[in-house]
Amino acid sequence: MKRRDRFYLNLTLILSLGLLFSSCSKDEITELQPKVQSTEALNTKTTNNAGVLMQAFYWDVPSGGNWWNTIDSKVSSWSNAGFNAIWLPPASKAQNGKYSMGYDPFDYYDFGQYNQMGSIETRFGSTTELQNLINSAHNEGLQVYADIVINHNSGGASENNPYTGTDTWTDFNPLSGLFDRNYNDFHPNDIETSDLGAFGGFPDLCHKKTHVQDWLWNKSNSVAKYYKNVMNFDGWRFDYVKGFNPWVVKEWNASVGGFSVGELWDGDVNYLNWWANEANSSVFDFACYYAMNDAFDGNDLTKLNNNMMWKQNATKAVTFVTNHDTDEIWNKILAYSYILTHEGYPCIFYRDYEEWLDKAKMNNLIWIHNNLASGSTSILYSDNDEYIARRNGWNSSGLIIYINSSNNFQERWIETNWSSSTIKDYTGNSSWEPVTQSGKWVKIQAPPHGYTIWSTK
Repeated sequence: MKRRDRFYLNLTLILSLGLLFSSCSKDEITELQPKVQSTEALNTKTTNNAGVLMQAFYWDVPSGGNWWNTIDSKVSSWSNAGFNAIWLPPASKAQNGKYSMGYDPFDYYDFGQYNQMGSIETRFGSTTELQNLINSAHNEGLQVYADIVINHNSGGASENNPYTGTDTWTDFNPLSGLFDRNYNDFHPNDIETSDLGAFGGFPDLCHKKTHVQDWLWNKSNSVAKYYKNVMNFDGWRFDYVKGFNPWVVKEWNASVGGFSVGELWDGDVNYLNWWANEANSSVFDFACYYAMNDAFDGNDLTKLNNNMMWKQNATKAVTFVTNHDTDEIWNKILAYSYILTHEGYPCIFYRDYEEWLDKAKMNNLIWIHNNLASGSTSILYSDNDEYIARRNGWNSSGLIIYINSSNNFQERWIETNWSSSTIKDYTGNSSWEPVTQSGKWVKIQAPPHGYTIWSTK
């Protein structure tokens, strides 16, 4: 007989002992059950659940200029599911024209209306289709975040460069007539040999140049203000921020406002937090990403005790399970159950939601995030196979998340914030509806290779 079958056969007996357990003291319970870890809150800040971010693309989405229309057809359902924003790929014309994913930018003001780089439309569509998508998203209550690539450029013509003594591909004369640039605007130049990092051999923009600052964020028709005021983007995802100093993002944000997040690909929490504070921006929580990979694929849930950006600075942490550049975590549904119940701003990858995972389970987790997951976090228990944490509640009653990576059903006594209250599992993975004791303790369970999420009825 399977463990699960034995478990349900004994369910009636367990429930019949409820009155006996309810008369036990906390000390008596912990003598019978393994003690939990300290319930000290990891972060004293509470976060307002603003929603969930959708990364609305993946690498090499279908070419042919129809991607904006594809996303346009989905924004209503995404809004209904509980997303609050979408992140689009780099939207302007790049060197590879209709074949480019946008990370080799040429003309920041060509969204698919000029015949250059071998095409009029971008890989994703036309300017009109992009504007229609943004309008549709706004009508559905969704914000739209632009992917901003300002470390490097591509597609310039060759010119003699006195700073290198060679010809360089640094002569940019886009058909939009806006933000022309030459060797003076790239590294090396008369004021700076290099900044923090070049990428892929592309010409590396010098952000200390007045001409570059004016066209990126200072002028009334700068890239930042054009994206904000003409194209109506609401926020920014900054690509490869390791390549330049954080003051660049800070200046951009001061110029136009809006949400921003930086791609600082590093697992060092202190570095992530330093950058976020210096840039006045959120940052992707790569420390959390690496810890989840070790925890869920390495079969050691104690790795979730590691320090992460959301634990150090939750209001500036964007958590994620995968993205267009990296897809290492295989136990994805457990990872999503983690980021959608913990602090930080969770980002969901398009293909995970639309193609690879159970959408009903994802929608359930999104609902739980938006309705139950608030307040500070306390880790109640962890070992190789089990992890239990409590969100202590802010404008809702909070929750308990129980993740079980073992091959068997697991049960454990834990301390809640609820006294003499009926609770239930909001995932439907357990049919139990136990009553917490007057001392707030209760036994909960989780299925093998699964999770349960508990809160008051």
